[in-house]
Amino acid sequence: MRDDTPSYWRSRLPDARQSSTGLRPAHDPHVDLLESVLKLRNRVILITGGTSGIGRELAAQLLERENTVIVTGRDSAGLEQTRTALPGVHVFQSDVSECGAIVRLHAVVTRQFPTLDVLINNAGIMRSLDMNTPRDLTDLTREIDVNLSGPLRMIQQFLPHLKRQPEAAIINVSSALAFMPLPLSPVYSATKAALHAFTLALRIQLEETNVKVIELAPPGVDTPLLHRAFAAALKGQQGMDVQSLARITIAAIEADKLEIRPGLSNLLKIMSRLAPQLMLRRMARMSMRQSSR
Repeated sequence: MRDDTPSYWRSRLPDARQSSTGLRPAHDPHVDLLESVLKLRNRVILITGGTSGIGRELAAQLLERENTVIVTGRDSAGLEQTRTALPGVHVFQSDVSECGAIVRLHAVVTRQFPTLDVLINNAGIMRSLDMNTPRDLTDLTREIDVNLSGPLRMIQQFLPHLKRQPEAAIINVSSALAFMPLPLSPVYSATKAALHAFTLALRIQLEETNVKVIELAPPGVDTPLLHRAFAAALKGQQGMDVQSLARITIAAIEADKLEIRPGLSNLLKIMSRLAPQLMLRRMARMSMRQSSR
C-alpha cells in the first residue's frame, strides 16, 4: 500500500521494528540526543554586540573554554576596550542595521576564520517610547532595524557558510519581553516577540540540516544600561547577574535546550498563557512608575 503521509509528519511518526522481545523503537532516542548535543569547546564563534553586557560576558566565558571568539560592535572605543579586557578575542567594527556592513563582515570573517560554526545574534538596543509623543519616523523604527532586521540579515548572509560546517548553530538572543510586552518599550517588545516567532520558524526550516537554532530569552540583566534607562520602574530591584546568565546559557546549550528562559523569563512565558491580562497590567504599572519620574 502506498504511504500518502506527508514526509514532514512521516518522519515524526513512531517507527517500530520487530525484535525477539516484540516491537521496539528503530532508534534509541537517548543515543540520538547525545549525538546531537552541541559542545561549546574548540568552536569558532561570532557574537554581534559583543562589547558590553550579555555579549561581552558570553565572549569572556567562551574564551575560557578554548573557543575562538569574534565580537562585533559599532563603537571603535568599545571594541578596543574589549580587546584589552579579553586577550585573544578578535574584534571587528560592524553595524547589523547596515546591509553593506554585514556583507563586508561576512567576506572578512569567513576568509580569516573558514571554520566559523556558531553565530550569536546578540546586538540590540532598548528604548522607552511614548507613542503619544511626536517622533521622527526613521528614528521610530530604529529598534526594528537593529533587533529584528539585523539578525535576519546576519542569518541570511552567514547561513550558507554555516551549512558547510560539520556542525553549526545559530543562537538568537530575544528577551523575556518576547512573551509579555513592557508598555514602556513597545517597539523593543515587538521586535523580541517577532524574533521569537522567527526563531521557531527557522528551527523548522533547518531541522534537516546540520545547523541548530537556539533561542536565549534573558530576563532583565543587571547592567548599567538597565539601571540608567529604567531605574524608576525597577524600584531598586536588581536584574539577573550577567555572569550567572552566561553560565546558565552555556550549560543549557550543552544540555541541548533549544529555548533558554532563565529566571523570570520562564515565569513570564507561563503567565502569558495563564493570566495574560493580569500580567500585562502589572507590566503597565512598571511603565507608569518610569514615566512619572
